[in-house]
Amino acid sequence: MLLVGCCGWCLGRQRYYASFNVVELQDTFYEMPDEGRLRSLRGEAPEGFRFTMKAWQAVTHPPGGPTWRRARHRVPEELADRYGNLRTTKENLEAWDVIARAARALGASVVVVQTPPGFGASEDNVRQAAEFFRAVATRDFTIGWEPRGTWRSRPDLIAKVIGDLDGVIHVVDPFRASPAVERPVVYFRLHGIGGGEVNYRYRYTDNDLEALCNKVRGLREAREVYVMFNNVFMKDDASRFKSLCAV
Repeated sequence: MLLVGCCGWCLGRQRYYASFNVVELQDTFYEMPDEGRLRSLRGEAPEGFRFTMKAWQAVTHPPGGPTWRRARHRVPEELADRYGNLRTTKENLEAWDVIARAARALGASVVVVQTPPGFGASEDNVRQAAEFFRAVATRDFTIGWEPRGTWRSRPDLIAKVIGDLDGVIHVVDPFRASPAVERPVVYFRLHGIGGGEVNYRYRYTDNDLEALCNKVRGLREAREVYVMFNNVFMKDDASRFKSLCAV
């Protein structure tokens, strides 16, 4: 099954529901997720529509970093060193419980856990990430880990973290990397081509989208493939890809 959508609402919701079959919520990263609001959102969506969500930054990004500047809800300053970087502290695991309850209320099929570049590829972080994912793995939804920074050159270490965890997948930009571990669920986040790790102002060409479609068609073992555009032109690029790639 191919699911095509955007990272965030690029249209009014009713128009979006008519255009795509999945959306990745972004506000759940910047703010503590509101379980009641997400349950209402699930209730308004048409049958068969999929939601995914980005995990609250409390579990991934240490407080005080740039992504926290726009957050209204802040963690206590005296406990700041207990949050972020996939720590298995009491506070970080409680923050994950908030995420998990919200994901269940939303009926999310995938929760994207994006770690910052500062949480780089190292043996210590391999142990820390593996311990965290073992602690939070669930049958209620798939956990998609999108490691940033130096992990891209160390797929062996990514596989070491999630290789024996069936409910955790490796989220990648397919123009930059391939999943380190094959899973029945594949989740692509497209951040533009060139410009380092992201190039949000990139507009995908027809040749790009054809190459992406060929890549999707080559995933013979995949049960579900999410193709989520996360660039300035995501509405148009996702619409063009959906029309081009009927699989």
